Amino acid sequence: MKLGSTQRVSGRSYLDGQCLIAMPGMTDARFVRSVVYVCAHSEDGAMGIIVNKPASDTKFPDLLVQLDVIPSDELIRLPSQAERMQVLRGGPVETKRGFVLHSADFFLESATLPIDNGICLTATLDILRAIAIGSGPENAVLALGYAGWGAGQLESEIQSNGWLHCAADDALLFDDGVETKYQRALNKIGIDPAFLSSEAGHA
Repeated sequence: MKLGSTQRVSGRSYLDGQCLIAMPGMTDARFVRSVVYVCAHSEDGAMGIIVNKPASDTKFPDLLVQLDVIPSDELIRLPSQAERMQVLRGGPVETKRGFVLHSADFFLESATLPIDNGICLTATLDILRAIAIGSGPENAVLALGYAGWGAGQLESEIQSNGWLHCAADDALLFDDGVETKYQRALNKIGIDPAFLSSEAGHA
């Protein structure tokens, strides 16, 4: 299946390029009040990146040194974009692995996956090197780990009122207002979070 395409299985649309919004009744603590960008979705399962949970104890410049992308004495020469690059807790799977969600102005053959509407995913050190020298994508966030679902699992969770979904946009994915992304995602589909919370759990 081509990433980013809208295909159907048994009349169901795949959600590549959409954002999942955790319902207030979400019982999995790892996903409470999460906004998840869906990178891949097919009959075999789904994969996404949580975009509103910062890895508060991890800074991008420190990661560059830890991963031997640059030596520590070059930190002072980092471009401003690299200095302020967000590091997110992308999900509970492979939490030591980095995934860069970014705009389509950067592309590595055989490494970058185009998803939808100019959004791509790259998971190699090459993109970190590019960002470190100022030749990376205009918009990017680094996620540690990802969220994954097996075949039919995400569909089941949506049917059980675990998730809503909305269209993604650059602000939801890339801006640094992580504390407001959950409310903004709900606002995109016309839902008042306060009303939704008060009604959660009632038939």
